[in-house]
Amino acid sequence: MLSCAGKAHKTAVALAATGVADPMRNVLSVERIVGVLEVLADARKDLGVTEIATAAGIHKATASRLLGALAASSLVERDPETRKYRIGVGLVRLAGSATARLAVIQHARPVLEDLAERTGETVNLGILDRESVVYVDQVTGGSTVLMANWIGRRSPLHCSSSGKVLLGFGDEALREAILRGPLGRLTKNTITDPVRLRAEVEKVRRQGYASSVGELEQGLNTVAAPVWLDERVIAAVSVSGPASRLAAREQPRLARLALDAGTAISRRMGHRGRVRPAGW
Repeated sequence: MLSCAGKAHKTAVALAATGVADPMRNVLSVERIVGVLEVLADARKDLGVTEIATAAGIHKATASRLLGALAASSLVERDPETRKYRIGVGLVRLAGSATARLAVIQHARPVLEDLAERTGETVNLGILDRESVVYVDQVTGGSTVLMANWIGRRSPLHCSSSGKVLLGFGDEALREAILRGPLGRLTKNTITDPVRLRAEVEKVRRQGYASSVGELEQGLNTVAAPVWLDERVIAAVSVSGPASRLAAREQPRLARLALDAGTAISRRMGHRGRVRPAGW
């Protein structure tokens, strides 16, 4: 097994072979590498070189060379039968090391475990990344038979409960930019009308929590509440499950539990201000 230094050297040699070692091209090369990795990270299936090149906006030959270099350090993997690529175990290891060091994850973990036990459902912690919510931790409850692993995945702000929380309590400039659209449709329930979304965001701000009823995935209902630090929302904690268990009548109860969890995480992070609307 190679050491970290050994893997870094191996990658550097591989990159040099692609012609990207020229200092004058370093920035562009890094941007292309990041673009390839983001394409694979966002994909829900393995992708071929042509698909990756098209999505990343680079030439197919360039994509092929970069993928070969990334595969040298296990940052991507190539299926020997389909010849398609996916995120590799090397990147998963790096991501795991990074997320383990995020303070909000360390403070939130025991609260997420308690919330999952109380609800029996899947609990996620999401943070804002540009115009998306990225899920950085997940705990599954006892009622969950099979639930996808959302860690590392991202979803649009306008159709997930965590996204609506981050949108409602986050930066006003970002909120206005999203509200101007366009708003992509993921299911028949996704809100794509900016006027309706603005009303939804105002509702979130009044009640202190957000819900998503089959808007991100058909049959998936979620409720989310904010995590505060120094008068700003830094994350959202959500409870999600099938519509058959998380019906509309369950939302007030789950909202209170999510708000309690958000408050607990906020306090553990050192927040001392108000964390929820009056009456909750």
